[in-house]
Amino acid sequence: MSLLAAVFLGILQAATEFLPVSSTAHLLVFGELLGHDLADPRFRAFATIIQTGTTLAVLVYFRTEIYALAVAGLRSLARRRPLETPQSRLAWFIVLGTIPAAVLGKLFEKRIEALGNWVIAGSLVALGLVLLAAERYARHLRHVEDVRAVDAVLIGVGQALALVPGSSRSGTTITTGMLLGFTREAAARFSFLLSVPIILGAGAYKLWKTVPVLRGEPGWALATLVGTAVSAVAGYLVIDWLLGWLRTRTTHVFVVWRIAAGVALAILIWQGVLPAGEHPAPPAPATAAAHAGAAPAPLGAALRR
Repeated sequence: MSLLAAVFLGILQAATEFLPVSSTAHLLVFGELLGHDLADPRFRAFATIIQTGTTLAVLVYFRTEIYALAVAGLRSLARRRPLETPQSRLAWFIVLGTIPAAVLGKLFEKRIEALGNWVIAGSLVALGLVLLAAERYARHLRHVEDVRAVDAVLIGVGQALALVPGSSRSGTTITTGMLLGFTREAAARFSFLLSVPIILGAGAYKLWKTVPVLRGEPGWALATLVGTAVSAVAGYLVIDWLLGWLRTRTTHVFVVWRIAAGVALAILIWQGVLPAGEHPAPPAPATAAAHAGAAPAPLGAALRR
């Protein structure tokens, strides 16, 4: 992978990670359009690792809030009064909202892996229409401090829905928050805070699984490092921009984006550029020569790696 492509994909990862448009689908589609084989374990490792850059962006941007919530949560636990302050309540509601994605992800992992690429296109369009409905009919009156236990669970279920490829974690959580009456900015802020436990856990596991793939591959390792750094810096800027945007503007642009992306992906599948269904992925080879003739993995398969 060239460094220019790494920079482009790093920016793409940052731009689509926090916007409700499904980052991984965009990353892998453009990766394949740039000529990369989705069955190549080095590209899969690249696509996975650069997501840690946007994880770092969340931690840095919300560092003050995350620290305050962690301290409040631990203090309330020591006092055995977890709901004693607004901050401690929010901290434990974030923990509560993390449970649905963790449980449902474990229970339905195999079924999710069996979903084909048409599901990605359908999810982009269908959930774009749900976002449009939330935009038009929600009240947009509540704020982050108004989050209740039931809200945390429902938004957590929305986060679990993002296990379906093409859904977008930020898209499902922001949409759910808006449907519950939160302002656009409040829904996005809670979405980002809710993402911290799940992305830390999933990110650490993914790093442990994928970093060894790049050993002995200095070109790919450098491209991955560059892409991760770019995604971190760009991700920080995107968070700041999105929160500012949602204070005064609607999400209509993201609805159009999702529907256009879904239609474009459906056309690529229909034209045979991308495979329609799920197929077993080839074994991960250790060298470039070993995968020279490997067939591309379907987008759905790579999305869940």
